[in-house]
Amino acid sequence: MKKLLAILIAVLLCAGMTTVAEETYTVGICQLVQHPALDAATQGFQDALAEKLPGAVTFDVQNASGDSNTCSTIVNGFVADGVDLIMANATPALQAAVAATGDIPILGTSVTDYATALDIGDWSGATGMNVSGTSDLAPLDQQAAMLNELFPDAKVVGLLYCSAEPNSKYQVDVITGYLADMGYECVEYTFADSNDVASVTQSACDGCDVIYIPTDNTAASCTEAIRNVVEPAAKPVIAGEEGICKGCGVATLSISYYDLGYATGEMASEVLANGADVATMDVRFAPNVTKEYNAELCALLGVTVPEDYAAIQ
Repeated sequence: MKKLLAILIAVLLCAGMTTVAEETYTVGICQLVQHPALDAATQGFQDALAEKLPGAVTFDVQNASGDSNTCSTIVNGFVADGVDLIMANATPALQAAVAATGDIPILGTSVTDYATALDIGDWSGATGMNVSGTSDLAPLDQQAAMLNELFPDAKVVGLLYCSAEPNSKYQVDVITGYLADMGYECVEYTFADSNDVASVTQSACDGCDVIYIPTDNTAASCTEAIRNVVEPAAKPVIAGEEGICKGCGVATLSISYYDLGYATGEMASEVLANGADVATMDVRFAPNVTKEYNAELCALLGVTVPEDYAAIQ
């Protein structure tokens, strides 16, 4: 009896150890660059997993400092380490992760359009590969309507973005259609990287009445340089997200990047704990959008916003 009891205890202990092992996960996070929107998404992602799977997830958080090649180095390291899931924060990080592995589940966030980012022609909502995630696309028709609401007398809209970011080009193409229908002339002004942001912004100020900047990672990391041009030129900027608006814009129709990251974390818990297949998980969107304004810049440029706009804190 003692021998049988000892065997039973040993079996139970082994089973318990196996259970613990099965409930422990390592998640690699590759964030393209440090700025408030992406930082908030990463934090929301971690908080969601900490709440859904308390004590079960270890994070390896790495920042690529805006370099796509560094994204590749980071995610290749994750693959070599055998992480259980990769969270790719921003489009270049997502593209690097997809190039690095076809087996490890990948969840993106702060990615505007997955079909564009992954070159998927027949888009159905799910990628059909080891990738899903969340999109930071706010309704572009509503962004165009916001620009028209605030600047109905403007004639020319300058569309300012980084030519190296395909999701920025996607947003510009879509919103151009809405703005053209409203009677605006749209002119694109593109910069290749942070080195020519100021000069291209100056060209935009010289040639247009109001500027639109989509959700663009390079622009988001260069808002000070943009503001140093648009403020003395008295040219208002409508921004695609809160971080850009806070730095150099007057108004935005914005999502919460924290909420977006949190939603991505909820998806990760479904994958890790419940075995959900990312290939069949539809890309999800932020649940709410908010009209916001930059009180300081609006005052400096003499822009008055309706009462339903909330001041960015």
